[in-house]
Amino acid sequence: MSTATGALEALAARLDGPVFLPGTPGYAAEVEGFDRSVRHHPAAVVCPTSPEDVVSAVRFARANDLGVAVQNTGHGVSVAADEALFISTKRMNQYDVDPHRRTARMEAGVLWEDVIAAAATHGLAPLSGSAPFVGAVSYTLGGGIGVLSRRYGYAADHVHWIDVVTADGRLLRASETEHADLFWALRGGKGNFGVVTAIEVDLFDVPRLYGGGLYFAADETSEVLHTYRSWVADMPEELSSSFSMIPYPDLPFVPEPLRGRFATHIRLAYLGPADHGGQLIRPLRAVAPRLLDTVGELSYAQVGSIHGDLPIAGSYFINGFQLTALDRGTIEALLALAGPDADGIIGVEVRHLAGALARPPRVPNAVAHRTAPFQLYSASVLGNGRDDEVRAAHARLVELLRPWNSGYRTLNFMAGVAYTDPSDVRVAFTDEAYLRLVALKTRYDPANMFRFNHNIPPSLGARDTPRLP
Repeated sequence: MSTATGALEALAARLDGPVFLPGTPGYAAEVEGFDRSVRHHPAAVVCPTSPEDVVSAVRFARANDLGVAVQNTGHGVSVAADEALFISTKRMNQYDVDPHRRTARMEAGVLWEDVIAAAATHGLAPLSGSAPFVGAVSYTLGGGIGVLSRRYGYAADHVHWIDVVTADGRLLRASETEHADLFWALRGGKGNFGVVTAIEVDLFDVPRLYGGGLYFAADETSEVLHTYRSWVADMPEELSSSFSMIPYPDLPFVPEPLRGRFATHIRLAYLGPADHGGQLIRPLRAVAPRLLDTVGELSYAQVGSIHGDLPIAGSYFINGFQLTALDRGTIEALLALAGPDADGIIGVEVRHLAGALARPPRVPNAVAHRTAPFQLYSASVLGNGRDDEVRAAHARLVELLRPWNSGYRTLNFMAGVAYTDPSDVRVAFTDEAYLRLVALKTRYDPANMFRFNHNIPPSLGARDTPRLP
């Protein structure tokens, strides 16, 4: 370890939160995240409880020439944080819901499930994702596509301000009127520009919604998906939908009708009267009997039941890119790769975008490529003796879907051991946006202190650029 233990002990004495060193109790548990395909071996783990702790940690890293990694739940892991100063934000978990202003203030370690529950008591909802157990701040910084997004846009489009500690150890508030360039970059550029300690976001009036899942047996998959591709083209933006094809594990927490079976899952969320929602989805229900039908009126507190994402930590191989179309050929390619007659090594999801996601926000941000109509996400389990087969299967996916691959990625659908290099990150942005992000990275983090992420490297020679005062 290159950083002297004495210096780290001195840092620990200045912090309210704990510090863990390699080999000490708590170190391994603190760095382990949801996706364990990337293993971290940092020089030290700092667990701040306040923005002041984060300032001290970043200043320590700067003084000791350490890179800084940041993690809450570890869903969006990308680069191993070896010999870094690893900031675990999970203890910064305070949040406030203001029902009069319809806003939520969230610290860096807050999970969506906490804010969802608090907001729902007032008939309000954040623009959270499909899985309530992910971190709210990192999700928002990466753009954020959830079940309300076709109506309201990206989560990043509805941020009021961001508190961030930059590489020079300053705690700044970035907003439309303060450090506006940094505010633009943080919303879409994720963790490249500093350690975000808190954000304030909009909440929306959603006292009830009509939603849930339609689960179909393997034999119905082809007809279900071809019906879906025709049906989805005419849906209003108040209706968000997606589908997945997954071989469900035979485990007790999986609903009994799905346990140990392949199922096609249509996910639906409609912001409107339940009777009208029922009429809209009637063509899908008419395809075939369902293994399980959970669609009905919901409180937003129940939003996690729509996708039913399984909270199973593990090692995953992940890929994702935006699709230019969902036509007959796309469906047939997906069936060949991940349908009921495939080998079950890949699970896929396709989300309908468009609507408000295609419109620019009132306050511009770095989230780009808003015109693609669909987002593909694919995932496989690693570490079960089939890793080579997994990689080959995902290479085949890329090849078969090449005619519909827009060439663009979305940061929140990039994680793990593949497709997270700077070259992959590059295609998550337009040329203009990326050049602006590089310029801002060079200004705010010329030494690339914040590089254990979906990295946007500074310009060549940036290490010789004078630091900000």
